[in-house]
Amino acid sequence: MKVGEVVGNLDFNVTELSPENRFNNERLRILIVALNYAPELVGCAKYTTEFAEDLVARGHKVEVVTGPPYYPAWSVPSGYSGARWSNETLNNVVVHRTPLYVPPRPDPFKRMMHLASFGAAALPAALGVALRFKPDLVFAVAPTLAAASTALAAAKASGASSWLHIQDFEVDAAFDLNMLKNTTGRAMALRVESSLFRTFDRVSSISPAMIQRLVAKGVSTDRIVEFRNWVDVDAVQVFASPNTRYRKELGIPDDQIVALYSGNMAGKQGLEVLAQVAKNLKAALAPVSLLLCGEGPARLALEASCKGVDTVHFLPLQPSERLPELLGTADIHLLPQRPEAADLVLPSKLTGMLASGRPVVAMASEGTGLAHEVEGCGLAVAPDAEAMTIAILRLADDPDLRRTLGAAGRLRAETRWRKSAIIDDFEVEAFTLSDRV
Repeated sequence: MKVGEVVGNLDFNVTELSPENRFNNERLRILIVALNYAPELVGCAKYTTEFAEDLVARGHKVEVVTGPPYYPAWSVPSGYSGARWSNETLNNVVVHRTPLYVPPRPDPFKRMMHLASFGAAALPAALGVALRFKPDLVFAVAPTLAAASTALAAAKASGASSWLHIQDFEVDAAFDLNMLKNTTGRAMALRVESSLFRTFDRVSSISPAMIQRLVAKGVSTDRIVEFRNWVDVDAVQVFASPNTRYRKELGIPDDQIVALYSGNMAGKQGLEVLAQVAKNLKAALAPVSLLLCGEGPARLALEASCKGVDTVHFLPLQPSERLPELLGTADIHLLPQRPEAADLVLPSKLTGMLASGRPVVAMASEGTGLAHEVEGCGLAVAPDAEAMTIAILRLADDPDLRRTLGAAGRLRAETRWRKSAIIDDFEVEAFTLSDRV
């Protein structure tokens, strides 16, 4: 199931439509409602921004209703405000910013207020844009579901089709990860979620396992599509040698194996295991250094746990233009994940890891969607420090295996995660929804 291959009775073949006359030079008007957007660098913001900018580059008109940037630092930077509405144009995308409550130390209650504040502030903005812009499609990104009803209202007001895209199942994650614990509240939230899901013309998610969860939640299969996250494989260079400038800047010897984690540092990642992995590797006298790159609420605790382990190096989030070099610095990529999050999210960082031509060690139980995605191009291990340590040592001792798995990962990125092909298929489905194919 892919975008362009709706589960049901739609009968068309993307490959039968030549690029030059696929849409007869018609263009769409698309309104995106999403909490996170550029200049944020990680997570949902990255994909929503690339999606909007790619659509504009293809000639479509796109406007975005979003909040001010704040993630993963949970702080609104200078030049933006969480207290007012504003507009700007970024790379030819018109962006409408809403007020947003951003707690500096988010707890479960404050997170709920944070999400609700966006849903409330986005409603007048989205309605105003929809009535003026007259979109063909209103596309909502979850998280947060707090904006889903806003997107539906904007679609109804403008006569547009509606599409809800699930980057992660935030209700399930909140309870399964013990962020929220009230069972009555969970039942109510799931009923609201199910009602919203069934109202959209299309509901998509990013992996086969997450698609199956949509089916289990009662979404009609003829409205479900898979819309993967992607990687710009042409922009991610495969470095022949991992001895990049990063190693020199950090003082990592050329003969050290570098195991890299790069991404958000929050609760869902289970990053606390990396401190124990580092200690295990140090005790084994393994020639392995850990490079941990990112920002988020779990970083301070991780730094404290790694104190005194001189084979661990921390970096802040790196600019996008240096990301290929950062990924190429790794001999091994690390993908920790709490077991409770299995099949609730598919970590977006996996795409860049595969494209870099380096093997992945992923915490993923057998049978999960993540284990399936890394099969043949990495090692899926039990979600604990000992299992990850053993996998790292195995790869550190076997350069041929690293090369074989890394090459397979690059090929998989090119064939399964290519950005241009994924957005091509979205484009076909969007035209189908607007009855213009």
